Amino acid sequence: MINLTINGLDVSVEEGSTLLEAAQYLGFPIPTLCHMEGLSPYGACRLCVVEIGEGEKSKLVSSCTYPAEEGLKVRTASARVVRARKMIIELLLASCPQSKTIQDLASKLEVRQQRFRQEHEDCILCGLCVRMCEEQMMAKAIGFRGRGEKRSIGTPFDIKSDVCRFCGGCIYVCPACQLRCTYNEPEKAICGGCANLSPPCVEIDRFNDMMCYMDPCVACEIEKD
Repeated sequence: MINLTINGLDVSVEEGSTLLEAAQYLGFPIPTLCHMEGLSPYGACRLCVVEIGEGEKSKLVSSCTYPAEEGLKVRTASARVVRARKMIIELLLASCPQSKTIQDLASKLEVRQQRFRQEHEDCILCGLCVRMCEEQMMAKAIGFRGRGEKRSIGTPFDIKSDVCRFCGGCIYVCPACQLRCTYNEPEKAICGGCANLSPPCVEIDRFNDMMCYMDPCVACEIEKD
């Protein structure tokens, strides 16, 4: 067993566990987008970042790919982590503003506006479709091509694949395919109509190192009542 500290609690997890698996097993919620149970971790979206270490040596890592280590100190909801997640979801929302999955994550992370120019991309390169096709459908009909800004997903040489069975698995997992009719203006990109707009605890300075990780937040639920 591996002994580490998560959100100030001393815990033990099985050797080989990732920080995401350890946190989820212990009930600490961490948002994910490119991660899906049954598929290998990829770490593309970075939405699952957590803070490890202490002081000046602390850093953000993707919890879905970082292994649990002996004596590691982990914070899943520090102010630094929350700021990073909000920035990431804003950038994803700019790339694919009509994605139901991304909109719901934005609302859950208390993102109320989208400040970047909307691109309306049809792919955010999360790799879910590629891993689904290879690892669950055993087809390898699609894959990544190119590098940098030219990186894309498709069949080799853009030739129709002979191994594709039109199973629809790639569409099923794709967050860009799960669209919702919405406004196109950045200031109206997120509905948030059913969200609690005034959390009573997370803006207090003393919560800088560890903000609320309850899901739902107990204080917020009391506030709504």
